[in-house]
Amino acid sequence: MAEKEIAAKILRYLKTVPMCFAWKEHGGMYGTAGIPDIIACVNGRFFALEVKTPDGKTTKLQDATIHKILAAGGGAFVVRSVDEVRAVINGSLQ
Repeated sequence: MAEKEIAAKILRYLKTVPMCFAWKEHGGMYGTAGIPDIIACVNGRFFALEVKTPDGKTTKLQDATIHKILAAGGGAFVVRSVDEVRAVINGSLQ
């Protein structure tokens, strides 16, 4: 399954989560390089989700951005499925 398909499934799931506002971050000339694929706020908590295939690897820029988000107190995660997103959100909100 391609990253695009995984991201679409994750966004469909996030639309079912109570108190969740989420969007797909689109790259391009007007975006910021390295920003994770999906940004979400769930019950007041910030989540940045870098979507990868099971074999996918993050770039150095993505790793640096994830580190900056974590240092600022947000949640930043590399995810490969809806189940991983569900675990991230449920584990962070308990």
